[in-house]
Amino acid sequence: MRMKFPNKFFTLIPPKNLRPFSQLSTTTPPTQHFPEKIISSPNLPEKIISTKSQSSKPSSQNKSLNTLLRYKSKPKSALKFFQNVESKRGFVKTVDVFCLLLQILSSNQETHGSIQLLVYNYVSGNAIPCAKVIVEQLLECSGRYGFESDLRVFNHFLRNFVEVDKITDAVECFRTMLEHDVFPRISIVRTLLTAMVRRNMISDARELYDEMVERGIGDDFYTLHVLMHACLNEGKFEEAEKFYEEAKVRGLKLNAASYSIVVQVACNRLDLNLACELLKEMRELGWVPCEGTYTAVILACVKLGNVVEALRLKDEMVSRTNLVVASSLMKGHCVRGDVNLALQLFDEIVEGGVVPNKGMFSLLINYCSKIGNMEKACELYTQMKLSGIQPTAAIVNFLLKGFWKQNLVENGLLDLLENAYGLLDEAVELGITNNILLLWLCEMGKVNEACNLLDKRMSKGITPSLVSYNHLILGHCKKGCMDDAYSVLNNILERGLKPNAITYTLLIDGFFKMGDSERGFAVFEQMMAANIAPPDHTVNTVINALCKTGQVSKTQDKLNDFIKKGFVPTVITYNSIIDGFVKEGEIDSALAAYREMCEKGISPNIITYTSLINGFCKCNKIDRALEMHNDMKHKGMELDVIEYGVLIDGLCKMQDMESASKFFTELLDVGLTPNAVVYNSMISGFRHLNNMEAALNLHQKMIMNNIPCDLQIYTTLISGLLKEGKLSFALDLYSEMLSKGIVPDTVMYTALIKGLCNHGQLENASKILKEMDRNNITPSVLVYNILIAGNFREGNLQEAFRLHDEMLDKGLVPDDTTYDILVNGKLKVSHTLAGV
Repeated sequence: MRMKFPNKFFTLIPPKNLRPFSQLSTTTPPTQHFPEKIISSPNLPEKIISTKSQSSKPSSQNKSLNTLLRYKSKPKSALKFFQNVESKRGFVKTVDVFCLLLQILSSNQETHGSIQLLVYNYVSGNAIPCAKVIVEQLLECSGRYGFESDLRVFNHFLRNFVEVDKITDAVECFRTMLEHDVFPRISIVRTLLTAMVRRNMISDARELYDEMVERGIGDDFYTLHVLMHACLNEGKFEEAEKFYEEAKVRGLKLNAASYSIVVQVACNRLDLNLACELLKEMRELGWVPCEGTYTAVILACVKLGNVVEALRLKDEMVSRTNLVVASSLMKGHCVRGDVNLALQLFDEIVEGGVVPNKGMFSLLINYCSKIGNMEKACELYTQMKLSGIQPTAAIVNFLLKGFWKQNLVENGLLDLLENAYGLLDEAVELGITNNILLLWLCEMGKVNEACNLLDKRMSKGITPSLVSYNHLILGHCKKGCMDDAYSVLNNILERGLKPNAITYTLLIDGFFKMGDSERGFAVFEQMMAANIAPPDHTVNTVINALCKTGQVSKTQDKLNDFIKKGFVPTVITYNSIIDGFVKEGEIDSALAAYREMCEKGISPNIITYTSLINGFCKCNKIDRALEMHNDMKHKGMELDVIEYGVLIDGLCKMQDMESASKFFTELLDVGLTPNAVVYNSMISGFRHLNNMEAALNLHQKMIMNNIPCDLQIYTTLISGLLKEGKLSFALDLYSEMLSKGIVPDTVMYTALIKGLCNHGQLENASKILKEMDRNNITPSVLVYNILIAGNFREGNLQEAFRLHDEMLDKGLVPDDTTYDILVNGKLKVSHTLAGV
């Protein structure tokens, strides 16, 4: 039985200036891909005849084969042995040795990247066996030694034969693959056909294409274009049209380019009826024929004396071309944020007689809504409807999102929308509004408004769907109102609807987030009793919830129960468990879970490694964290800002700012942009080393790169400046923070009050205390202790005792430090705010 393989495409282009085969190195980690496996062909001869060079060294060959087989499960060692043998004894030219090496390397994802360079150097050589022998030897090798042959290895050979201009070998390679039901990637076949056409091997290319179509592979319009263009170049117009007709009969979905080629064929044969018919079909399909296609038809009209049709097509071409150009320009303006320029261009083309299409209206309504210009968006919407263009769900959605962002729904203008534009009713007809608005309201925590909207729609005879009820459950869960959320489930059942996996998963997740694991599991059991098989997402939700609520120790038993019921753990499952152990400080347990997932063949991802690195940093095992970071790089994993941030934060907390700065620079070098979390770690690290100059420089970089500074960063900077006695700089930063709308918290206020008191500015410190009252932030006992001690130092005993009384009035209980100040008149250093 013939096996067909998915046409996934791996872009593998041999780099320039490749080194000789004997100097090949694999230190650069390969790009990770999931291999496609194929079985060896049963049609192979028992033994492949070797070339003369192969039979000349049988003992060396057998020794190489036997040694490679010993490294069957150790591909890196196999490659190292092969390179050593090559460098010491000369190039190993036996095809079976080379094929065995490729099979070993392809069996492991980490070494697959080495194959491309090996194959490229091999096919670039002169003394190699024919392509047929190579393909059959690869298949024979897989059968003899028990490998699952990797389709990508065959694709490498086929592609590289084309790359090094060995087209005859490439064709032979391709045909041999087909003989054994090994189907190459369509993209590589397309490249082969293009190369054949360029070398004037037109008839061979056509023959190859026919064989591909017969076998059911390679039948796409890109491949068709290659052959149709070849026919045009040879002047064989009827044959090009034949390709087109046969493709339509086969049901091949053609694109605008396919139509354009056939239009040119029809024009060359002066078949004006066919050309015009095809042009009409293109327009009906929503395509705008290019200027070249129009020109070909117009010239055909002129040659046949049909000047009237030629002029009509010319006007149509100008109109449609202007529309395409204008749409492109408008989109460019909008993307750059110049929506007003796009609107100005729109007005100009309308005045010029060009009729806007649905796409243009959609573009402008979308961007007007995004920038909050709802008046213009509604004007365009009305203009569109008056032009006879019916709104789509997407267009209505743009408007509703715009109104939502402007808080018009919240401000009671929902009725205005219904009355003025009928948006809600139109959207309900399109099947989107009810659930979209419900989702928005519930995500914003406005569940009462969502319920009112649902009641309103029900009064108009619109029956809520299960999706609507699921949105309500989501809203209640977000607010932590789990009783209300569960009551919605009862409502669903009362109305005769059947809850789905999403319904139960929302409730399970909600209960777990509230720390009510008992009810969470009860809902899960209810789901099972309803014969609703929990999807992987639900199981992972249960595992993740246990881990996040500090019950990671219970996950093993639960996981085993799920596995018995058919659940297959994934990297998401283990990531939750590993992260749970890390949060509980159980790094050894996290490592045990990591080893277990690897033993089960589950590949860790960047989230896995980041959690472990975080765990190592928390328990001061920074060397292990660095080892894991380097391991990730060695495996070719694409590191992200979060991973770098965790490592940098760990180094900063260890006060190793030299290493932290090194990784901060590395983060920038790989093209990543540090976020506020990373900057905060660096700034805090420098602050603890009293290097405020470096901390302030980083703050300036944040401003230059438009990265918003948060309260924590401002607190770190201001407290550091106050500690160094730079009061004016600290107050300037505080003013900057307030101007950005950032509200101080207790830590910030405490730092300010302490800094001001230390510099004798008791009046300003008292103003800060009053500011805390205005912001409804209750001062701590420590704040009052600092103020009382400051007034004692300045001899303001009356104010010190007044503050003590005020403290009592606010329900704060003075501590030993308070009375120590009142008795001795000073605040001990040991009682100052740590880190401020």
